[in-house]
Amino acid sequence: MNTELRHIELRHLRYFIAVAQTLHFGRAAEKLHISQPPLSQQIQILEQQVGAKLLERNNRNVRLTPAGTAFLQQARLIIEQVNQAADRAARIHRGELGEITISFTSSTPFIRSISASLLAFRQQHPDIHIQMVESNSKQQIEPLLSGKFDIGLMRNTSLPDGLDYQLLLREPLMAVVHQDHPLANGPNQMISLRQLANEPFVFFDRKVGTGLYDDTLLLLKKFSITPYITQAVGEAMTIIGLVSAGLGVSILPASFSRIRVDSVRYLTLEEPEAKTEVWLVTHRQRTLSAAAKMLIKLMLQQ
Repeated sequence: MNTELRHIELRHLRYFIAVAQTLHFGRAAEKLHISQPPLSQQIQILEQQVGAKLLERNNRNVRLTPAGTAFLQQARLIIEQVNQAADRAARIHRGELGEITISFTSSTPFIRSISASLLAFRQQHPDIHIQMVESNSKQQIEPLLSGKFDIGLMRNTSLPDGLDYQLLLREPLMAVVHQDHPLANGPNQMISLRQLANEPFVFFDRKVGTGLYDDTLLLLKKFSITPYITQAVGEAMTIIGLVSAGLGVSILPASFSRIRVDSVRYLTLEEPEAKTEVWLVTHRQRTLSAAAKMLIKLMLQQ
């Protein structure tokens, strides 16, 4: 096997293809916008690099040798692959192609502005693959730092110096109760946090480490409420299911009210402080792709 490094330039391949297509040096030179002598010289250099005679020529005609016929097929493939690679790179640069990896909390798909942004982006850029990875707020931090995730959608939480956030929205918190609970039939479907003070609470397990856990307990502490947590689970859907079973009450972001479960009522909280923030988090120093930048811009406009 010949392992000698050959210095074959793309222009040599293009010159050869032009001659092979026309079988005429004069017409090929005209097509390439060069004069005939340099074209002949470059074909000779190509044949030296290949180590085979590719064209038979005399004063009357030009024809491909068997080696030239085989080389032509491969030369065309190489040019096509280079053109495809260049086109792909240009499309990625313009944000028309590529992949975006997004980590998100379980409530994110139920937030109308975020789901609307994702839908609009998919419709505008169908060739960009969006990879969604569900993870609670604190679990997103390390993958964002390492570059595994491009964008993090999370609740407000403590972030290390390497990450930056932009506020997407402030979302009301709502009480979640069984439909037969006395609180469910209050005026205007509205209650105070203090009315939940002595209720058995269904909430996230502290080990899950969600930003929402810290957010809600801090809110209750402001009103001197220490919730009596009787059921500690890992998922918001489980919380809603246990409330529907009559095992307690809970507090969740308003976006979860889009989940309609038999026997569950979502009640507005009177306290204006009863809100939680949703952040868009990225690495401070990492350069995002054009596609990721376009998606972020769209989300912030919603």
